[in-house]
Amino acid sequence: MDFSLTSEQRELQRIAGDFAVKELSGIAGDIEATNSPLPRRFVKRLAEMGYLGVNLDPAYGGHGLGHLEAVLVLEAVARVSPGVAFPIFESCFGPVLAIQHFANEALKKRIIPQVVAGDMIVAVTMSEPDAGSALTDLTTRGRIEGDSVVINGQKRWCSGSGHSDAYVVYCRLSDAPGAKGIGAVLVEKDAPGLTFGPQEELMGFRGVPSADMFFDNVTVPAENIIVPAGGFKKLMEAFDLERCGNSTMSLALASAALDDALAYVQERKQFGKPLIDFQAVQMKIAEMAMKVEASRLLIYRAVTNASAGLPSIADSSIAKCFANEMTREVCGAAIQIMGGYGYSKAFPAERRFRDSWGWGIAGGSIDIQKINIASTLVGRRFDQRR
Repeated sequence: MDFSLTSEQRELQRIAGDFAVKELSGIAGDIEATNSPLPRRFVKRLAEMGYLGVNLDPAYGGHGLGHLEAVLVLEAVARVSPGVAFPIFESCFGPVLAIQHFANEALKKRIIPQVVAGDMIVAVTMSEPDAGSALTDLTTRGRIEGDSVVINGQKRWCSGSGHSDAYVVYCRLSDAPGAKGIGAVLVEKDAPGLTFGPQEELMGFRGVPSADMFFDNVTVPAENIIVPAGGFKKLMEAFDLERCGNSTMSLALASAALDDALAYVQERKQFGKPLIDFQAVQMKIAEMAMKVEASRLLIYRAVTNASAGLPSIADSSIAKCFANEMTREVCGAAIQIMGGYGYSKAFPAERRFRDSWGWGIAGGSIDIQKINIASTLVGRRFDQRR
Protein backbone atom coordinates (compact mmCIF):
# COMPACT_ATOMS: atom_id res chain seq x y z
CA MET A 1 0.00 0.00 0.00
CA ASP A 2 1.59 3.24 -1.20
CA PHE A 3 0.07 6.60 -0.26
CA SER A 4 2.38 8.59 -2.53
CA LEU A 5 1.47 9.88 -5.97
CA THR A 6 3.87 9.03 -8.78
CA SER A 7 5.92 11.78 -10.39
CA GLU A 8 3.64 11.56 -13.45
CA GLN A 9 0.53 11.98 -11.31
CA ARG A 10 2.02 14.95 -9.46
CA GLU A 11 2.93 16.57 -12.77
CA LEU A 12 -0.59 15.97 -14.14
CA GLN A 13 -1.99 17.60 -11.00
CA ARG A 14 0.37 20.57 -11.23
CA ILE A 15 -0.31 21.25 -14.89
CA ALA A 16 -4.08 21.04 -14.38
CA GLY A 17 -3.89 23.45 -11.46
CA ASP A 18 -1.70 25.94 -13.33
CA PHE A 19 -3.97 25.77 -16.37
CA ALA A 20 -7.09 26.37 -14.28
CA VAL A 21 -5.61 29.40 -12.50
CA LYS A 22 -4.23 30.98 -15.67
CA GLU A 23 -7.06 30.30 -18.10
CA LEU A 24 -10.22 29.76 -16.07
CA SER A 25 -10.00 32.10 -13.06
CA GLY A 26 -11.35 35.07 -15.00
CA ILE A 27 -14.32 33.26 -16.50
CA ALA A 28 -15.11 31.73 -13.10
CA GLY A 29 -16.01 35.20 -11.84
CA ASP A 30 -18.26 35.82 -14.85
CA ILE A 31 -20.02 32.48 -14.31
CA GLU A 32 -20.71 33.37 -10.70
CA ALA A 33 -21.98 36.84 -11.58
CA THR A 34 -24.22 35.86 -14.49
CA ASN A 35 -25.16 32.27 -13.51
CA SER A 36 -24.24 31.21 -17.03
CA PRO A 37 -22.55 27.89 -17.88
CA LEU A 38 -18.95 27.65 -19.00
CA PRO A 39 -18.77 29.02 -22.58
CA ARG A 40 -18.15 26.38 -25.22
CA ARG A 41 -14.78 27.81 -26.20
CA PHE A 42 -13.52 26.97 -22.71
CA VAL A 43 -15.05 23.49 -22.93
CA LYS A 44 -12.97 23.05 -26.09
CA ARG A 45 -9.89 24.14 -24.15
CA LEU A 46 -10.60 21.48 -21.54
CA ALA A 47 -10.80 19.00 -24.40
CA GLU A 48 -7.54 20.22 -25.91
CA MET A 49 -5.86 19.68 -22.53
CA GLY A 50 -7.19 16.12 -22.51
CA TYR A 51 -9.31 16.66 -19.41
CA LEU A 52 -12.63 15.45 -20.87
CA GLY A 53 -11.36 11.93 -21.46
CA VAL A 54 -8.86 11.27 -18.70
CA ASN A 55 -10.27 7.86 -17.69
CA LEU A 56 -12.20 7.05 -20.86
CA ASP A 57 -11.30 4.23 -23.23
CA PRO A 58 -8.76 5.14 -25.96
CA ALA A 59 -10.98 3.22 -28.39
CA TYR A 60 -13.39 6.16 -28.15
CA GLY A 61 -10.82 8.96 -27.99
CA GLY A 62 -10.10 8.85 -24.27
CA HIS A 63 -6.68 8.71 -22.64
CA GLY A 64 -7.10 5.43 -20.78
CA LEU A 65 -5.76 6.64 -17.44
CA GLY A 66 -7.26 5.59 -14.14
CA HIS A 67 -10.03 7.09 -12.05
CA LEU A 68 -7.39 8.43 -9.65
CA GLU A 69 -5.85 10.54 -12.40
CA ALA A 70 -9.34 11.85 -13.22
CA VAL A 71 -9.80 12.78 -9.55
CA LEU A 72 -6.48 14.65 -9.56
CA VAL A 73 -7.47 16.70 -12.59
CA LEU A 74 -11.00 17.39 -11.36
CA GLU A 75 -9.83 18.57 -7.94
CA ALA A 76 -7.16 20.83 -9.43
CA VAL A 77 -9.61 22.55 -11.78
CA ALA A 78 -12.56 22.64 -9.35
CA ARG A 79 -10.42 24.52 -6.80
CA VAL A 80 -10.96 27.53 -9.06
CA SER A 81 -14.71 26.89 -9.31
CA PRO A 82 -17.02 23.88 -9.66
CA GLY A 83 -18.68 25.74 -12.53
CA VAL A 84 -15.55 25.65 -14.69
CA ALA A 85 -14.86 22.02 -13.76
CA PHE A 86 -18.39 20.74 -14.38
CA PRO A 87 -17.73 19.45 -17.92
CA ILE A 88 -14.90 17.31 -16.49
CA PHE A 89 -17.23 16.00 -13.81
CA GLU A 90 -19.86 15.03 -16.39
CA SER A 91 -17.43 13.35 -18.77
CA CYS A 92 -15.15 11.53 -16.33
CA PHE A 93 -17.55 10.68 -13.48
CA GLY A 94 -21.09 11.14 -14.73
CA PRO A 95 -23.32 9.73 -17.44
CA VAL A 96 -20.58 9.17 -20.01
CA LEU A 97 -19.20 6.34 -17.87
CA ALA A 98 -22.61 4.67 -17.94
CA ILE A 99 -22.57 4.90 -21.73
CA GLN A 100 -19.05 3.47 -21.90
CA HIS A 101 -19.83 0.55 -19.59
CA PHE A 102 -23.31 -0.42 -20.73
CA ALA A 103 -24.34 1.06 -24.09
CA ASN A 104 -24.14 -0.73 -27.41
CA GLU A 105 -21.02 -0.23 -29.52
CA ALA A 106 -22.70 2.02 -32.08
CA LEU A 107 -23.89 4.44 -29.38
CA LYS A 108 -20.48 4.47 -27.71
CA LYS A 109 -18.76 5.34 -30.99
CA ARG A 110 -21.30 8.04 -31.80
CA ILE A 111 -21.32 9.81 -28.41
CA ILE A 112 -18.07 9.36 -26.48
CA PRO A 113 -15.62 10.77 -29.10
CA GLN A 114 -17.77 13.91 -29.34
CA VAL A 115 -17.63 14.33 -25.55
CA VAL A 116 -13.85 13.88 -25.45
CA ALA A 117 -13.46 16.44 -28.25
CA GLY A 118 -15.56 19.00 -26.40
CA ASP A 119 -18.28 18.95 -29.06
CA MET A 120 -20.96 17.42 -26.83
CA ILE A 121 -21.93 17.66 -23.18
CA VAL A 122 -23.99 14.79 -21.75
CA ALA A 123 -26.01 15.12 -18.54
CA VAL A 124 -28.01 12.60 -16.53
CA THR A 125 -31.61 13.14 -15.49
CA MET A 126 -32.97 10.95 -12.74
CA SER A 127 -35.16 12.80 -10.23
CA GLU A 128 -38.82 13.67 -10.74
CA PRO A 129 -41.30 15.81 -8.79
CA ASP A 130 -42.29 12.74 -6.75
CA ALA A 131 -39.13 10.65 -7.06
CA GLY A 132 -35.82 11.78 -5.58
CA SER A 133 -34.29 9.63 -2.89
CA ALA A 134 -37.06 7.10 -3.66
CA LEU A 135 -35.85 6.84 -7.24
CA THR A 136 -37.70 3.60 -7.95
CA ASP A 137 -40.94 5.64 -7.71
CA LEU A 138 -40.15 7.40 -10.98
CA THR A 139 -43.02 7.47 -13.48
CA THR A 140 -41.42 8.77 -16.69
CA ARG A 141 -42.08 5.99 -19.16
CA GLY A 142 -40.36 4.85 -22.33
CA ARG A 143 -42.71 2.76 -24.46
CA ILE A 144 -40.92 0.52 -26.94
CA GLU A 145 -42.63 0.57 -30.32
CA GLY A 146 -40.79 -1.45 -32.93
CA ASP A 147 -37.40 0.20 -33.50
CA SER A 148 -38.24 3.26 -31.41
CA VAL A 149 -38.74 4.32 -27.80
CA VAL A 150 -41.49 6.86 -27.09
CA ILE A 151 -40.93 8.75 -23.84
CA ASN A 152 -43.47 10.66 -21.76
CA GLY A 153 -43.03 12.25 -18.35
CA GLN A 154 -41.32 14.99 -16.39
CA LYS A 155 -37.85 15.26 -14.83
CA ARG A 156 -36.55 17.66 -12.19
CA TRP A 157 -33.19 18.78 -10.73
CA CYS A 158 -31.20 17.84 -13.79
CA SER A 159 -27.80 19.54 -13.60
CA GLY A 160 -27.11 20.77 -17.12
CA SER A 161 -30.76 20.82 -18.16
CA GLY A 162 -31.38 23.01 -21.19
CA HIS A 163 -27.66 23.48 -21.81
CA SER A 164 -26.32 19.96 -22.33
CA ASP A 165 -26.51 18.38 -25.78
CA ALA A 166 -27.82 14.98 -24.67
CA TYR A 167 -29.31 13.34 -21.58
CA VAL A 168 -29.13 9.90 -20.06
CA VAL A 169 -32.79 9.58 -19.03
CA TYR A 170 -33.75 7.15 -16.29
CA CYS A 171 -37.23 5.91 -17.14
CA ARG A 172 -39.62 3.01 -16.87
CA LEU A 173 -39.12 0.70 -19.86
CA SER A 174 -41.53 -2.06 -18.86
CA ASP A 175 -44.59 -2.60 -16.70
CA ALA A 176 -42.56 -4.47 -14.08
CA PRO A 177 -42.90 -2.80 -10.66
CA GLY A 178 -40.20 -0.85 -8.84
CA ALA A 179 -36.60 -1.19 -9.94
CA LYS A 180 -37.37 -4.12 -12.26
CA GLY A 181 -39.01 -1.83 -14.82
CA ILE A 182 -36.34 0.89 -14.88
CA GLY A 183 -33.66 1.41 -17.51
CA ALA A 184 -31.98 4.35 -19.25
CA VAL A 185 -32.20 5.92 -22.70
CA LEU A 186 -30.09 8.59 -24.40
CA VAL A 187 -32.16 11.56 -25.59
CA GLU A 188 -30.55 14.38 -27.53
CA LYS A 189 -31.53 17.98 -26.86
CA ASP A 190 -33.14 18.61 -30.25
CA ALA A 191 -35.47 15.59 -30.03
CA PRO A 192 -39.02 16.71 -30.97
CA GLY A 193 -41.27 16.87 -27.93
CA LEU A 194 -38.49 17.61 -25.44
CA THR A 195 -38.90 20.99 -23.74
CA PHE A 196 -37.39 22.68 -20.72
CA GLY A 197 -38.83 24.76 -17.89
CA PRO A 198 -37.31 28.02 -16.61
CA GLN A 199 -33.85 27.86 -15.09
CA GLU A 200 -33.80 27.36 -11.34
CA GLU A 201 -32.22 29.98 -9.09
CA LEU A 202 -30.26 28.00 -6.53
CA MET A 203 -28.35 29.02 -3.41
CA GLY A 204 -25.11 27.95 -5.05
CA PHE A 205 -24.07 25.92 -8.11
CA ARG A 206 -24.11 29.06 -10.23
CA GLY A 207 -23.07 28.23 -13.77
CA VAL A 208 -24.56 24.73 -13.50
CA PRO A 209 -28.00 25.01 -15.17
CA SER A 210 -30.95 23.22 -13.60
CA ALA A 211 -34.50 23.07 -14.96
CA ASP A 212 -37.47 20.76 -15.33
CA MET A 213 -37.58 18.62 -18.45
CA PHE A 214 -40.83 17.66 -20.20
CA PHE A 215 -41.14 14.64 -22.47
CA ASP A 216 -44.18 14.69 -24.75
CA ASN A 217 -44.03 11.65 -27.04
CA VAL A 218 -40.28 12.11 -27.44
CA THR A 219 -39.25 9.42 -29.91
CA VAL A 220 -35.70 8.11 -30.20
CA PRO A 221 -34.21 5.02 -31.89
CA ALA A 222 -34.24 1.83 -29.82
CA GLU A 223 -30.46 1.71 -30.21
CA ASN A 224 -30.40 4.69 -27.81
CA ILE A 225 -31.31 2.34 -24.97
CA ILE A 226 -28.26 2.28 -22.68
CA VAL A 227 -29.63 -0.11 -20.08
CA PRO A 228 -32.87 -2.04 -20.67
CA ALA A 229 -35.61 -2.61 -18.10
CA GLY A 230 -34.26 -4.56 -15.16
CA GLY A 231 -30.84 -2.89 -15.32
CA PHE A 232 -31.38 -0.49 -12.44
CA LYS A 233 -28.60 -2.17 -10.45
CA LYS A 234 -26.16 -1.49 -13.28
CA LEU A 235 -27.18 2.16 -13.35
CA MET A 236 -26.56 2.46 -9.63
CA GLU A 237 -23.15 0.82 -10.00
CA ALA A 238 -22.20 3.51 -12.52
CA PHE A 239 -23.61 6.08 -10.14
CA ASP A 240 -21.10 4.94 -7.50
CA LEU A 241 -18.39 6.57 -9.60
CA GLU A 242 -20.48 9.74 -9.90
CA ARG A 243 -20.42 9.84 -6.10
CA CYS A 244 -16.61 9.93 -6.26
CA GLY A 245 -16.80 12.92 -8.61
CA ASN A 246 -19.23 14.59 -6.23
CA SER A 247 -16.82 13.88 -3.37
CA THR A 248 -13.96 15.42 -5.34
CA MET A 249 -15.93 18.61 -5.96
CA SER A 250 -16.52 18.82 -2.20
CA LEU A 251 -12.83 18.20 -1.57
CA ALA A 252 -11.79 20.90 -4.02
CA LEU A 253 -13.96 23.50 -2.30
CA ALA A 254 -12.63 22.61 1.14
CA SER A 255 -9.02 22.39 0.02
CA ALA A 256 -9.17 25.83 -1.58
CA ALA A 257 -10.94 27.25 1.48
CA LEU A 258 -8.22 25.86 3.74
CA ASP A 259 -5.44 27.36 1.60
CA ASP A 260 -7.09 30.79 1.58
CA ALA A 261 -7.68 30.69 5.33
CA LEU A 262 -4.11 29.58 5.97
CA ALA A 263 -2.74 32.46 3.89
CA TYR A 264 -5.07 34.92 5.61
CA VAL A 265 -4.13 33.99 9.18
CA GLN A 266 -0.44 34.42 8.39
CA GLU A 267 -0.94 37.87 6.85
CA ARG A 268 -3.69 39.35 9.03
CA LYS A 269 -2.53 40.88 12.31
CA GLN A 270 -4.59 41.59 15.43
CA PHE A 271 -3.33 42.74 18.81
CA GLY A 272 0.10 43.21 17.29
CA LYS A 273 0.70 39.71 15.93
CA PRO A 274 -0.46 37.42 13.09
CA LEU A 275 -3.66 35.49 13.72
CA ILE A 276 -1.81 32.19 13.34
CA ASP A 277 0.07 32.96 16.57
CA PHE A 278 -3.16 32.55 18.53
CA GLN A 279 -3.65 29.01 19.77
CA ALA A 280 -7.38 29.00 19.02
CA VAL A 281 -6.64 29.75 15.37
CA GLN A 282 -3.96 27.05 15.25
CA MET A 283 -6.48 24.50 16.54
CA LYS A 284 -9.07 25.50 13.95
CA ILE A 285 -6.62 25.38 11.05
CA ALA A 286 -5.37 21.97 12.20
CA GLU A 287 -8.94 20.62 12.39
CA MET A 288 -9.66 21.87 8.87
CA ALA A 289 -6.48 20.25 7.54
CA MET A 290 -7.25 16.90 9.18
CA LYS A 291 -10.72 16.80 7.63
CA VAL A 292 -9.44 17.71 4.18
CA GLU A 293 -6.70 15.09 4.23
CA ALA A 294 -9.01 12.37 5.58
CA SER A 295 -11.49 13.12 2.81
CA ARG A 296 -8.78 13.01 0.16
CA LEU A 297 -7.62 9.58 1.33
CA LEU A 298 -11.16 8.17 1.34
CA ILE A 299 -11.70 9.35 -2.23
CA TYR A 300 -8.34 7.98 -3.35
CA ARG A 301 -9.18 4.64 -1.74
CA ALA A 302 -12.53 4.42 -3.50
CA VAL A 303 -11.20 5.10 -6.98
CA THR A 304 -7.98 3.12 -6.54
CA ASN A 305 -9.88 0.05 -5.36
CA ALA A 306 -12.08 0.44 -8.44
CA SER A 307 -9.03 0.43 -10.71
CA ALA A 308 -10.44 0.71 -14.25
CA GLY A 309 -13.88 -0.55 -13.21
CA LEU A 310 -16.50 0.94 -10.91
CA PRO A 311 -16.08 1.58 -7.16
CA SER A 312 -18.00 -0.32 -4.51
CA ILE A 313 -21.10 1.21 -2.99
CA ALA A 314 -19.42 1.08 0.43
CA ASP A 315 -16.25 2.92 -0.63
CA SER A 316 -18.10 5.51 -2.70
CA SER A 317 -20.81 6.18 -0.09
CA ILE A 318 -18.28 6.60 2.73
CA ALA A 319 -16.16 8.93 0.59
CA LYS A 320 -19.16 11.01 -0.48
CA CYS A 321 -20.79 11.22 2.93
CA PHE A 322 -17.58 12.28 4.66
CA ALA A 323 -16.63 14.77 1.93
CA ASN A 324 -20.11 16.34 1.88
CA GLU A 325 -20.13 16.90 5.64
CA MET A 326 -16.48 17.89 5.75
CA THR A 327 -16.72 20.59 3.08
CA ARG A 328 -19.61 22.33 4.85
CA GLU A 329 -17.60 22.40 8.07
CA VAL A 330 -14.33 23.54 6.49
CA CYS A 331 -15.87 26.19 4.23
CA GLY A 332 -17.87 27.49 7.20
CA ALA A 333 -14.76 27.61 9.38
CA ALA A 334 -12.92 29.56 6.67
CA ILE A 335 -15.62 32.24 6.73
CA GLN A 336 -15.42 32.48 10.53
CA ILE A 337 -11.63 32.75 10.49
CA MET A 338 -11.63 35.40 7.75
CA GLY A 339 -14.42 37.43 9.33
CA GLY A 340 -15.83 40.15 7.11
CA TYR A 341 -13.51 39.17 4.27
CA GLY A 342 -14.96 35.67 4.36
CA TYR A 343 -18.53 36.95 4.38
CA SER A 344 -18.01 39.44 1.55
CA LYS A 345 -18.96 38.58 -2.03
CA ALA A 346 -15.72 40.27 -3.09
CA PHE A 347 -13.88 37.13 -2.02
CA PRO A 348 -14.50 33.44 -2.87
CA ALA A 349 -15.05 32.13 0.67
CA GLU A 350 -18.78 32.87 0.76
CA ARG A 351 -19.30 31.33 -2.69
CA ARG A 352 -17.55 28.16 -1.59
CA PHE A 353 -19.77 27.96 1.47
CA ARG A 354 -22.92 28.20 -0.67
CA ASP A 355 -21.59 25.64 -3.14
CA SER A 356 -20.52 23.28 -0.36
CA TRP A 357 -24.11 22.72 0.77
CA GLY A 358 -25.25 21.65 -2.67
CA TRP A 359 -22.99 18.62 -3.02
CA GLY A 360 -24.53 16.98 0.05
CA ILE A 361 -27.93 17.20 -1.66
CA ALA A 362 -26.92 16.31 -5.22
CA GLY A 363 -26.12 12.76 -6.20
CA GLY A 364 -27.84 11.16 -3.22
CA SER A 365 -28.21 13.03 0.05
CA ILE A 366 -25.91 12.63 3.04
CA ASP A 367 -28.54 10.66 4.93
CA ILE A 368 -29.06 8.27 2.00
CA GLN A 369 -25.31 7.61 1.96
CA LYS A 370 -25.46 6.70 5.64
CA ILE A 371 -28.23 4.21 4.90
CA ASN A 372 -26.06 2.74 2.13
CA ILE A 373 -23.13 2.44 4.53
CA ALA A 374 -25.22 0.72 7.21
CA SER A 375 -26.61 -1.62 4.56
CA THR A 376 -23.15 -2.75 3.51
CA LEU A 377 -22.13 -3.27 7.14
CA VAL A 378 -24.98 -5.70 7.86
CA GLY A 379 -25.02 -7.24 4.40
CA ARG A 380 -28.61 -6.47 3.44
CA ARG A 381 -30.69 -3.64 2.07
CA PHE A 382 -33.31 -1.91 4.18
CA ASP A 383 -36.91 -1.63 2.99
CA GLN A 384 -37.81 2.03 3.57
CA ARG A 385 -41.44 1.41 2.59
CA ARG A 386 -42.39 -0.73 5.58
